[in-house]
Amino acid sequence: MDVSEVRHHTVQVPATTANVGAGFDSFGLALDRHLLVRSVPRDQQDDRVEVLDDVDVPSDDDNLIWRSFVAFCTRHDVEVPDIGLVVRSEIPLERGLGSSSSAIVAGLTLAREITGVRTGDREVVALATELEGHPDNVAPAVLGGLVACARDDDGILVIRRVNPTPALRPVLFIPELRQSTKAARAVLPASLPREDVASQAARAGHVLAALVGTWPAAPALGGDLLHEPSRLEVMPAAGALLAALRGRGVHAWLSGAGPTIAGAVPAGHEGALEELSALADAHEVALVPSTFDLSGARGCSECGCGLSGAEGCPHCPRRRL
Repeated sequence: MDVSEVRHHTVQVPATTANVGAGFDSFGLALDRHLLVRSVPRDQQDDRVEVLDDVDVPSDDDNLIWRSFVAFCTRHDVEVPDIGLVVRSEIPLERGLGSSSSAIVAGLTLAREITGVRTGDREVVALATELEGHPDNVAPAVLGGLVACARDDDGILVIRRVNPTPALRPVLFIPELRQSTKAARAVLPASLPREDVASQAARAGHVLAALVGTWPAAPALGGDLLHEPSRLEVMPAAGALLAALRGRGVHAWLSGAGPTIAGAVPAGHEGALEELSALADAHEVALVPSTFDLSGARGCSECGCGLSGAEGCPHCPRRRL
């Protein structure tokens, strides 16, 4: 693609919290912390990627956003435009909030916008899953909201998306400690007893219905039997916080591979947030009240907002870069 033909874009991709308790590798929620990426003419900056935050990520062609951008072009057999990227992230690295997934989705979404390839969100989710390995983080990053993922009898990935109930508000307990997803996967058990498998399925159904508002959440059923016990053995501080939250009646879970703990509390209960703030201080983590992101990955061209189609939209991600 001739660089003179490139119509530059900005994309915004939400953070995610995966597993949501018993939905291991299956459930995910999009949150209102974002990764923002803007394409610029390559000759405007020295490095392929200019990072506007103090984040230790590659600034050359090995950057995950750029590699995903190239992967989209390769998959659709289009020329890779020689552009630069400007990046700002509100998603901490290796905290269980989907930083890698957001980077992959940002690269794919930006490539779709710039190349003009006609492909839907489901195809973007499928390619992102190939690159990331699991759909529970990338699917909500693309689609927003609450997502459930499964493979059918033929191995085809089936994605279902719904808005979570507005009666709940997500909260995050983010530590300074980082946790490699690869290392966290290495401690998972190879198998589960049959009774634990049955209990896991029952808990997953309960949690999913609670998050869409079918019935109230029961914190004692929010726990997972597949990944949380083994991971919390090597993250005892996260385990202690999770136990304290559930002891106070909060529906909480290990976010992704951790070490962030996520929870859902009744919306509008400021008193609950004050109590949780004291608990976060006691466990030396940052309490971050959040909201659900319902729009997912969004792109805006340099001459029109992706939401309103016109200049001046107050929600345009270009305002944040």
